[in-house]
Amino acid sequence: MKYNILGYLIGEGFRNVFKNKKSTFSCLAIMCATMLIFGIFFVVGKNIRNAIDQVESSQAIEVFIQNDATDEQIKQLGQEILSIDGVNTAQYKTKEQALNQMKEVLKSNQEILNGMDIFPASYIVKLTDLQKSAQVQDEINKLDNVKNINSSDETTEKLVSLGNTINIITGIILVLLILISIFIIGNTIKLTVHARRKEISIMKYIGATNSFIRAPFVVEGIIIGTIASMLSVVLIGLAYNMISSRIVGSSLNNIIGFNLLSFQDLFSLIIIVYALLGIGIGIIGSAMSMRRYLKV
Repeated sequence: MKYNILGYLIGEGFRNVFKNKKSTFSCLAIMCATMLIFGIFFVVGKNIRNAIDQVESSQAIEVFIQNDATDEQIKQLGQEILSIDGVNTAQYKTKEQALNQMKEVLKSNQEILNGMDIFPASYIVKLTDLQKSAQVQDEINKLDNVKNINSSDETTEKLVSLGNTINIITGIILVLLILISIFIIGNTIKLTVHARRKEISIMKYIGATNSFIRAPFVVEGIIIGTIASMLSVVLIGLAYNMISSRIVGSSLNNIIGFNLLSFQDLFSLIIIVYALLGIGIGIIGSAMSMRRYLKV
């Protein structure tokens, strides 16, 4: 018996979709448009976030070591740095490596450095999270045999700020598009509900529960949302692969200076986000459109 009722409710939901072809098509078109706009901001935001992560991974703190520190003290300092929360790696750079690095910078004028011993040994420290930069530096300054620290605090702050801004903008856009989509699908289903208002009234008079009346329309909303999600994933995938392949194959890729994410890298996350959006918007939109007609 329960199976027959469930089959009836699902069947009614599908019939509603095909019965109102014009409103269903317009709803799908508008939902796809709004979800594509979100998809564009989503993939662009993810690539910018990936670029920031790549830049972050190249950012490092250089910890200069006291000239009179022994090999044992230098080794101990490295272990102490690694034990600090927020430190990812600590790579030792000898005086000779520092000197050769400066010679590469000076190129033809490197002769002026011959015989000089002015570059101290150091540790190149990379962090797990740039937001912990100040905290890590404070901890390192407390250690013995630390001469001074060189870091790009201004660059770090800008990167962290940019990352947070991108997250906020993406979130605001997502909320706006969700509200727009709920309004669209709610009004579309409301037309169907209005056309069947007499039938709904009769069902209420003979004892049908609100849940029983609402279920087919919720199924209709889920179907429309799911179809819109699937179409949006296909369209955003085709567009992204076409655009990213052209960027990778052009000189612009060298100017950008970072690797774009492939659509395969984004696919799982996009599927989950779009499925939640489509089904969630469908359920909320259809449920809201029914309130007026289910009041006692």
